[in-house]
Amino acid sequence: MEPIPNLTQETINQNLRNMEFPWPSLVVSRGNEIENDIKLGKKYSFKQVIHAHAGDPQGMGQKPMTFFQKTVSLCIEPSLLQSDNYPSDVKQRAMTILQNCRGQSIGSYSDSSGMEVVRKQVAKFIQQRDGVTSNYEDIFLSSGATDGLRVVLYLFSNRDATRPPGVMIPIPQYPLFSSTVVEYGMYQINYYLNEEAQWSLDVSELRRAINESRTHCEPKVLVIINPGNPSGFVLSKTDIQNIIKFAYEENLFILADEVYQYNVYDPDLEFYSFKKIMFEMGPPYDKMELASFMSGSKGYMGECGARSGYCEIVNLDCEIKEILYKLLLARLCPTLLGQIIMYCITYPPQPDEPSYKLFEMEKSYILGSLKERAEYCYAKLNSVQGLSCNKVVGAMYVYPRIHLSQKALKEAEARNQTPDELYAMEMLESSGVCVIPGCLFGQKPGTYHFRLTFLPQMDRLKEIIEKILIFHQNFIEEYKD
Repeated sequence: MEPIPNLTQETINQNLRNMEFPWPSLVVSRGNEIENDIKLGKKYSFKQVIHAHAGDPQGMGQKPMTFFQKTVSLCIEPSLLQSDNYPSDVKQRAMTILQNCRGQSIGSYSDSSGMEVVRKQVAKFIQQRDGVTSNYEDIFLSSGATDGLRVVLYLFSNRDATRPPGVMIPIPQYPLFSSTVVEYGMYQINYYLNEEAQWSLDVSELRRAINESRTHCEPKVLVIINPGNPSGFVLSKTDIQNIIKFAYEENLFILADEVYQYNVYDPDLEFYSFKKIMFEMGPPYDKMELASFMSGSKGYMGECGARSGYCEIVNLDCEIKEILYKLLLARLCPTLLGQIIMYCITYPPQPDEPSYKLFEMEKSYILGSLKERAEYCYAKLNSVQGLSCNKVVGAMYVYPRIHLSQKALKEAEARNQTPDELYAMEMLESSGVCVIPGCLFGQKPGTYHFRLTFLPQMDRLKEIIEKILIFHQNFIEEYKD
């Protein structure tokens, strides 16, 4: 007699069955199948699948920062500290890291919240950025911002509550938030960004969303993604002030995803952290609870594989902070490679150091090229009927709207697909370009989108956009009413 499985569809954590995350989505999964087919010799109308959906800068061809590479190299192989091929500032950073590692090796564990020397450097970085005091004991390092976000959200997962905690999430959003909310048994409160006004955030929409949610949950958390993913908007100082006032009135914990803070392309706009504005506003706002997050994966850095991130918690109750650090203890420690990268990000070469000129040149080139590519996508995706795209002023993505015919809508229904899923799947099958349909990021009912990254280098991006436009015109013609 065979043993009876302990884990079945009925006995597994039911929250996990309801989770959705777009990697791999149906479109991406199909793209992977086609890729394998091509390797096995099967013929398609294109030679390769172009994965134009992921926010992976180096995976899309961006060169690593030399300063980061050299510092990591010395930490991995300390004997290279004797080499003349490494600048003195690189050696100084590496020696500091190694001297603060147990056994002077990055193969050792660090403190569960991260190396103290790195957290102190992060605190200096925040203080210089915001002009507000930062305490390293309020900072923990994480394996990417994702890990930190999940840790903080987990604090709100209270199974004994009579109603689930409500988490306000922007639509469109990065699906980490919606999937984590479902996993933790919380309630997702959607608030819609205003596409007609450059994806702006209206406080009146926040009020609508929270008021409609009260019969289902106890609203606890307000998630803000600034600059926005996938919408590419950047909040003004006034926007942030109004959001903070709303959160104060509703007694909400602000969770600020600020991983794209280096990715602002409009000279008339500027990144402001929520902590900076909160403290500038003074009492009572400077006493509000806040968690803000930064990552080494985005910006000009693009170190996705290093899993580098930090979280700063502000005004958290002392007893709750102890529980948070107990939770971190159970996770042992974040990756040491990620901690080295975060140390380099928050302590880059200074003007009087030998690596400064090259570092600034590489950084400026990357950010300048991203700006150029954002502008190119905006112009091209507004050049044909049936597509419209807001100006991209931040982050790394465009989120164009697809204006679909009734014939296309009926075809999607017949195939049991969402309309933008139909569009993305046909794009893949005919051109080899793989994008993510908007249904997986969220959108207002009756609107349809896809997310495209502009991380590929310009020659590659031009090829991708050209393929998309040719496909789009054929699709519109095929499904013309």
